[in-house]
Amino acid sequence: MPGTNLTREEAQRRARLLTVDAYEIDLDLSGAPEGGTFRSVTTVRFDSAEAGAETFIDLVAPAVHEVVLNGASLDPATVFADSRIALPGLVAGRNELRVVADCAYTNTGEGLHRFVDPVDDQVYLYTQFEVPDARRVFASFEQPDLKATFRFTVRAPEGWQVISNSPTPEPESGVWHFEPTPRISTYITALIAGPYHAVHSSYEKAGRSVPLGIYCRPSLAEFLDADAIFEVTRQGFEWFEEKFDHPYPFAKYDQLFVPEFNAGAMENAGAVTIRDQYVFRSKVTDAAYEVRAETILHELAHMWFGDLVTMEWWNDLWLNESFATYTSIACQADAPGSRWPHSWTTFANSMKTWAYRQDQLPSTHPIMADIRDLDDVLVNFDGITYAKGASVLKQLVAYVGQDEFFRGVQTYFKRHAFGNTRLSDLLGALEETSGRDLKTWSAKWLETAGINVLRPEIVTDSSGVITAFAVRQEAPALPAGAKGEPVLRPHRIAIGLYDHQEGALVRTRRIELDVDGELTEVPELVGAKRPAVVLLNDDDLSYAKVRLDEQSLWTVQRHLATFTESLPRALCWASAWDMTRDGELATRDYLELVLSGITHESDIGVVQSLHRQVKLALDLYAAPEWRDAGLARWTEAALEQLRAATPGSDHQLAWARAFAATARTDEQLDLLAALLDGSESIEGLAVDTELRWAFLERLAATGRAGEEEIAAEYERDRTAAGERHAATARAARPTAEAKAAAWASVVESDKLPNAVQEAVIGGFVQTDQRELLAPYAEKFFAVVKDVWDSRSHEMAQQIAVGLYPSLQVAPETLEATDAWLSSAEPNAALRRLVSESRSGVERALRARAADAAAGGTSA
Repeated sequence: MPGTNLTREEAQRRARLLTVDAYEIDLDLSGAPEGGTFRSVTTVRFDSAEAGAETFIDLVAPAVHEVVLNGASLDPATVFADSRIALPGLVAGRNELRVVADCAYTNTGEGLHRFVDPVDDQVYLYTQFEVPDARRVFASFEQPDLKATFRFTVRAPEGWQVISNSPTPEPESGVWHFEPTPRISTYITALIAGPYHAVHSSYEKAGRSVPLGIYCRPSLAEFLDADAIFEVTRQGFEWFEEKFDHPYPFAKYDQLFVPEFNAGAMENAGAVTIRDQYVFRSKVTDAAYEVRAETILHELAHMWFGDLVTMEWWNDLWLNESFATYTSIACQADAPGSRWPHSWTTFANSMKTWAYRQDQLPSTHPIMADIRDLDDVLVNFDGITYAKGASVLKQLVAYVGQDEFFRGVQTYFKRHAFGNTRLSDLLGALEETSGRDLKTWSAKWLETAGINVLRPEIVTDSSGVITAFAVRQEAPALPAGAKGEPVLRPHRIAIGLYDHQEGALVRTRRIELDVDGELTEVPELVGAKRPAVVLLNDDDLSYAKVRLDEQSLWTVQRHLATFTESLPRALCWASAWDMTRDGELATRDYLELVLSGITHESDIGVVQSLHRQVKLALDLYAAPEWRDAGLARWTEAALEQLRAATPGSDHQLAWARAFAATARTDEQLDLLAALLDGSESIEGLAVDTELRWAFLERLAATGRAGEEEIAAEYERDRTAAGERHAATARAARPTAEAKAAAWASVVESDKLPNAVQEAVIGGFVQTDQRELLAPYAEKFFAVVKDVWDSRSHEMAQQIAVGLYPSLQVAPETLEATDAWLSSAEPNAALRRLVSESRSGVERALRARAADAAAGGTSA
């Protein structure tokens, strides 16, 4: 029984048999205010290569009423089972299928999601189809290489907006008749409907006009900064059309900020959906605007990478995601007028650390992953597919040259527009334009797993002159359970030499070279005076863990904040964090390094990354007997920086949040309570809606606020966001009753919407409530397989990852996990998620031991 899965072999067989021409999809959403189900009528025309062949079309629906194939009615009770409709006896050439079904609205963010806004009690709908959820709305051949045109006809309530991939027509008696799309894959079709607020503009270029739209719920309209969003969008249009030498491929471009969205955004052709948390209700730092801009540009890049040209099967998902990530960051860095020319600094200190973390898990995999079925791809939207892939592309650009790289991309788009591709198609185009043979490069970078380590080996004479310099490359063993063997790779890197000048660390020399094999000599540096800091992979051209030599590390630990440029600081910060995670730098030493340098760190994105990393290190990697002392030192420092920060600045807001996250003494909690009730203030700090919730959630987690205070705050903020915050605060309370209620609402019931379930899990797991949460470790292993088997993928994954007992850092947790893995027989996707969480506990144990050793105690 396939369930809702689809294997690669099944998809390949179906693709060899079928050529799909067109879908006509008629949806009746007039009953959406009441919920339940909606009528879906699909007519699809396709060619079969064989007479008499049998195949299937995909559909997830509570009821199928009619199946008519080539004019003959088939019995739904006979042909519809297990998310498939069997299609026997195809004719050679053209076939026509009509399916009439009742499909269900969801509250999981999959298929057609239905949301009721508590502010206006109105219903808002949107679709989310990646990877295999178009079949929840219409019968479809649910694989990316069976492209077709799509014509939607939609009946909806009066006064609604209805948006799809094609331009929105004027409704006729409550019915919207959309024009057919170009040939696209099922997973990037879209439908968004409801009384959405809209703002319209256009992108004008050389006599061509592309309509632009931005949508959100009316309750968020006062916060919608449409001009800023349009500005970033136009910069992306300008930059991508020039670099890709291919005009935007669709008739219009809408961006829809939708509620309860599981991901950051989704690249539906011409109708991008984006999580509406990016419509900022309260003051945020510039780093949040930078992240939002990257998301906007990432989805726009997908209109070419993924929508115009689509991977044939999900093993080449990186052709979509890695390229969209790389080009969005490059656009931010290089587009004229961009507010974020330092975007590679942000990438190095956030997204790239995600990649390093993912690449050291037992689930590590090549960028071009082996995707056997839909279960595999559903858990493969990870740091390797996005961030490692983008890092490797940045290295490829350095390797072949930027102009040559984009000429190859241009050839790729011209050759494969509205088609499907494999890795070889892209590499062939890049080889043509660059003159480089990329087969070896591809084999080592795209088709193998794991991460390399680069270390400088420096010999100097008595006067400090370099007499020998080499770069040593290591290929550490892959984590236990990972597939493959460690590989030494070719790297294109820069080496930066930094010295003290007028109290600052300034780059005095830079060389760029190819590193390959175990040892690469660098004769260019022989005879030079030894600098204060030698930084391998300067400018972050390649993807590798970088280590500093002893003298450079000594300098960095004392003068990191004095680098004049943000990127070398970020690279050193990232190296220190990686050493902490690997147990090479004790948590207490990492804390001291951060405290010595963060006060002088100007990049707010780096500051906020350091806040997150310090808290994680103290919570999980600190020796237990020292943890409280470390947390106390950090919290005191955060409060000191909050009071010292420039009033109204981004740094002040970031430090306020950092302080609230770990406030612990009565005096500190009194301050949070006083800031909340207005009896005390800090000059320039606006305690607005979101910051109020941050303070209250911490007060709830420490037992200083209860149901009365939470209910009162929700009365102030009776919105969807307020509902989520209240759910988090209630689950965070440090009582057995609160934990039991939260657990029951998530695990023992399936009624919560996706966003509320996520909020409850976030409140339930509090790092200073380990003892209270300890009994839930056994409960987790008792229920997780049943949850996985009975819930939708998104809902089950939230539980499997969020409720794993990651805070119980002890050998007993590893033993319990191993016992469950050997006895429960989970499928590959669930096994992967639980194994990744187990790896986190294992890493924390090693890091704690290193921290204990640094403090002269036992872990």
